[in-house]
Amino acid sequence: MLESIFSTADATTASTQLMLTPFLVGVAAALALGVALAAIYCFRSRFTKSFVVTLVTLPAIVAVVIMMVNGNLGAGVAVAGAFSLVRFRSVPGQARDIAFIFLAMAVGLVCGMGYLLHATLVCGIIGGVNLVLQLANVGGPAARLDRTVRITVPEDLDFVGLFDEVLDAHATSHELVSVKTTSMGSLYRLVYNVQLRSADRARRLIDDLRCRNGNLEVALTYQEASTDEL
Repeated sequence: MLESIFSTADATTASTQLMLTPFLVGVAAALALGVALAAIYCFRSRFTKSFVVTLVTLPAIVAVVIMMVNGNLGAGVAVAGAFSLVRFRSVPGQARDIAFIFLAMAVGLVCGMGYLLHATLVCGIIGGVNLVLQLANVGGPAARLDRTVRITVPEDLDFVGLFDEVLDAHATSHELVSVKTTSMGSLYRLVYNVQLRSADRARRLIDDLRCRNGNLEVALTYQEASTDEL
């Protein structure tokens, strides 16, 4: 069980004779583990169809590359590494996406070398840890309390430090990230990134801000994370 499914047909030669049955078994195992990885990735997370299909097929692609180079691991890793760069040529992607890409490549590499039990263990252990972290919602509560506050003020209002007291009362931290004019320069639009003390403070925060900006528009939204940040 702990040995490779591939074996040399002739002990006098260093090259591995790739037989049809082990080849099909390796590809099938890689596809099955790819499906398992895709299912783990989709658990309690947002995903796209194209990325899920990629996770399913990538282990099999890498396994075929490794098998086709007749056991030359260095050449196989070089080719598979070139394949991995295609996904991130323009946008690095989220950290979790990159981790699953490398995990899928690792599973495919192990399957390509013929160690199917090892590939299953890698998929089960690392995938299981990911499921535990998702169930424990690590990093979730802080992310849900991050908000963006947009405050509209008249041009004759001195807004420097005007809203600090209100923000300190309802948020653990706040930062002014943008100031711009709007409505032909008659109004200012202030944008703050804040972290609320609790989710139920949103209504009171908006009411207190309206008392200081002349009852003009106040918007409270979820912070938008940049898609090219890790």
